[in-house]
Amino acid sequence: MTVDLTATTIEIAGDGGDQIEAYFARPLTDARVGGVVVIHHLPGYDEATKEITRRFAANGYLAICPNLYSREAPGMSSDDAAATARAMGGVPDERLVGDVAGAAAFLRAQVNSNQKLAVIGYCSGGRQSVLSACSLPFDAAVDCYGACVVVDAPKDSPFTFTSLTSKLANLSCPMLGLFGADDTFPTPEQNEEMARLLHEHGKSFEAHTYQGAGHAFFNVDRPSFRPDAAKEAWGEIWKFFATHLSA
Repeated sequence: MTVDLTATTIEIAGDGGDQIEAYFARPLTDARVGGVVVIHHLPGYDEATKEITRRFAANGYLAICPNLYSREAPGMSSDDAAATARAMGGVPDERLVGDVAGAAAFLRAQVNSNQKLAVIGYCSGGRQSVLSACSLPFDAAVDCYGACVVVDAPKDSPFTFTSLTSKLANLSCPMLGLFGADDTFPTPEQNEEMARLLHEHGKSFEAHTYQGAGHAFFNVDRPSFRPDAAKEAWGEIWKFFATHLSA
């Protein structure tokens, strides 16, 4: 059952105390609820990601999406901002962790926060969700088809992303992975390797791979959208969060 919500653009303190833009959505309730940090995909801080942020609020969670491209591309369209970030090799990992920490602190400071927090990311944000959960204290994490978790970015790629294998032993919380069987970045084999490493480290990891789905199957604005896979995956998210974000 969905609830009424309100959503607005705000500024939060990100890495190094920098003021960065963020999109904050909350359910209109006085009940204490969990929170979700949403990490946008490589195409940027766009309307599709803001809709996902509102969806979490409509389902009873505080939700915030920091604009990771705020510094390089203030006021730019999401496409132009993404192009600017891509030209710079992507968001540096250290800064990403600082921005997510700022978003998490903002959620914990809300009067109706129950202090339980999750992080979720899509595409490059999936990798960044894993990185965040290995670097910061969270109660749950979701990786939606994040590449470069167990491999470096290809040499011909404009990105500087490196493997996170050395960090997986530090995963702070249970993690859910949602993948497409037809994806090539990450491949099913790479996802299986991540699962192997996490289980080797004694971490709680649950993965679901959807047949007939490739990369970005959640994205309603792209040809890659697969409604059946997305519906099933959303169901897994709601179950996972109900388990780990309840007071």
